[in-house]
Amino acid sequence: MTVDEEQQGLKDQITIIFSHVVAENTPKGLAAQKFAELVYEKTDGRVKVEVYPNGILYSDHNELDALKRGKIQMIAPSYTNMTELVPEWKVLDLPFLFHDYDHAKAVFTGETGKELLQYLDSSKLKGLAFWSNGFKQMTSSVHPLLEPADFKNQTFRVMSGDVLKKQFQLLGATPVTASFTDVYSSLEKHQFDGQENTLSNIYSKGLYKFQPYLTLSNHGFLGYSVIINNEFWSRIPSDIQQQITEAMLETTLWNMDESKKMNEIQLEEMKKQADVSIYELPIEAKRRWIEKFKPLYEELEKQMPDNLINRIRKTSS
Repeated sequence: MTVDEEQQGLKDQITIIFSHVVAENTPKGLAAQKFAELVYEKTDGRVKVEVYPNGILYSDHNELDALKRGKIQMIAPSYTNMTELVPEWKVLDLPFLFHDYDHAKAVFTGETGKELLQYLDSSKLKGLAFWSNGFKQMTSSVHPLLEPADFKNQTFRVMSGDVLKKQFQLLGATPVTASFTDVYSSLEKHQFDGQENTLSNIYSKGLYKFQPYLTLSNHGFLGYSVIINNEFWSRIPSDIQQQITEAMLETTLWNMDESKKMNEIQLEEMKKQADVSIYELPIEAKRRWIEKFKPLYEELEKQMPDNLINRIRKTSS
């Protein structure tokens, strides 16, 4: 039974409906399940987290509205899909912002991560953590993507963030927004020439079946903001809030390590696919990509508060 205003003693079990859009066997899917188990354990069964994966309840286009209306209590959208509400999170979509997994972990679990989550406070939402899916790679159905010129005149599926759209425009491609739940069918129908995603998403969703050219670019980082309805949260007694917070921290640290391992394992699985050609992005080509992205950095540096980009870049791992 879901908690309500009359439930002062909380003698009944509190139910948190946690909706997300990816498969259960992805870093986010596994983290959601681990969080549910830890919450149940730490609260001695007083709190039950019901996880609904794969967009069963809501897609990534309408889950935030459902959270605000109290139809569900928790979501974990990509921070990209939250940039309209939290413009400061645009910085996290900058290509080649994160050096490696340790750097991303230090940013998301440190003081900068706390600062970024606090930007949600004015939206009557509470940010609990950032989770990782890992580094994004490029795929195409046309040809390998190694030089910036390889992107010219191709159509790429992107999430809704402006930074991602501009990234592809700077490469000479045409970005088109599409929900993650529609990516498989869109690629199957050849509506896009390419897309960017983590290896865990490319593999678990079978996107490689329609995208035979895979470039290991590690150009962007796909992360999630775990968010709870603040009105719901405020009705939970402080001792239970603390137990949920502890479960979230434990899950987050586990997720950061697990996402790295999972992407490494699934890269090996991808190498076994006869119809997939895998390319490493050469160092010199990477420099040319970075040169193309300079206008994007210059634009965002003017918009971001307190030298945020440099602080992220210099965070010690």
